[in-house]
Amino acid sequence: MALMITDDCILCGVCEAECLNGAISFGESYHEISSNLCTECVGYADSPQCVEVCPLNCIVVNPNHRESAAELHLKHLIISASS
Repeated sequence: MALMITDDCILCGVCEAECLNGAISFGESYHEISSNLCTECVGYADSPQCVEVCPLNCIVVNPNHRESAAELHLKHLIISASS
């Protein structure tokens, strides 16, 4: 499952700096997470690092982009190979 940032985001930028895949960027009014790049930190850490550092807990599972652990791992391998 890719993650998403709710409109409670205050644009502190902590999550963007923490994202190892570059999946987080500034959106129209708050930060956004690219579902094509978000692996929930699979392959890098035991848990999503953006969620760990968000001071408002406004990073949640995106219900429109559900992925299994195997799919997230495959995405991680593809992203790692292309970097």
